[in-house]
Amino acid sequence: MADKKADLAGPGIGNYEELDTILPRDYRSLLDPKQTQRALFDLKDYIEDNLCKELNLMMVQVPLIVDVESGVNDLLDRDGSRTPIQFHISNDYNKNPVDAQVVQAATKWKRVALKQFGMKVGEGICTDMRAVRKDYFLDHDHSVYVDQWDWEKVITARQRNLKFLEGVVKKIWKVLTGAERYIQRRYPKLHTKKYPNLPGELTFFHAEDILEMYPDLPRKARETAILQKHPAIFIVGIGWPLKDGFPHENRAADYDDWVTENHSDHGKITHGLNGDILVWNPVTKRRHELTSMGIRVNADTLKTQLEMSGQLAFLKQPYHQGIINNELPLSIGGGIGQSRTYMLLMKKAHLGEVSVTVWPKILKEMCAKKNIHVL
Repeated sequence: MADKKADLAGPGIGNYEELDTILPRDYRSLLDPKQTQRALFDLKDYIEDNLCKELNLMMVQVPLIVDVESGVNDLLDRDGSRTPIQFHISNDYNKNPVDAQVVQAATKWKRVALKQFGMKVGEGICTDMRAVRKDYFLDHDHSVYVDQWDWEKVITARQRNLKFLEGVVKKIWKVLTGAERYIQRRYPKLHTKKYPNLPGELTFFHAEDILEMYPDLPRKARETAILQKHPAIFIVGIGWPLKDGFPHENRAADYDDWVTENHSDHGKITHGLNGDILVWNPVTKRRHELTSMGIRVNADTLKTQLEMSGQLAFLKQPYHQGIINNELPLSIGGGIGQSRTYMLLMKKAHLGEVSVTVWPKILKEMCAKKNIHVL
């Protein structure tokens, strides 16, 4: 059980000895660096345009830094293992200072922005979000520098159900598979039997069902096992404690709803209105997460989740007060990893081939020996 607890958060492989055995040994990029950059921006334009079209979103500006007192920064999980970069702005000779944080994600800010931009039911926003997550272990698909299409959309109380969530997930999958076909038409080298394309449809599983299939495996191992049978899945219900006493993964208590009770056609009770899209990456031969998303908490589920997480003190913050007092709209939203998506669709072995950031010397030397050229 210790392995299960350690696997709840803390993404990344964990050590460079293991990473050295995992990185592909027979790798050659299908596109050169110049072609890669052109293809990357072709993909970016396609995904942004079609994501906005499918979900009725508009592109808006998004902050890189936020006021600490606002409570809108994303803590990512609820165990305190990933903390934001914080700094003091001594404005006006410290007479009117500001304590600020670099965003880890725009998850909570987007819900506030829906109100600021006057979005109505069925309308939403999409952002070209940049963030810093300093507590990640830096491997082939985790970076301190994070880029996402962070999106959010206003919904009604009646739409807070699994059927509505599934419909939105399918629209996102339509955009991603369409992007793959589009980029392969523009760059035919990317279509190869060595690396199969994404399946046309996702398979949906609840986290409880996957636990029943693999009761002795920790979370990442369960995901790896199920992806051998179903190479593209959406896992529902991430955050609620499962039958083994652990959630599938720790999830913050103040945005996704992971406590709402659901009843299947067979009478089975499950919890949660959120989830992740994961695929099998044929280049790295590993699980590959593309997006995390969900229907957001309402006043009741926010209180419940904060109580379960021992974080009721958060209710004093403006963001949380906005939910409790029904001042912020009900919403659904998520974040789609940009570099993760580019890496997958362009058949790359490492995030550093499509994203410019910092990497330790040991990783850069390891990649160079395997013909993986990080930027």
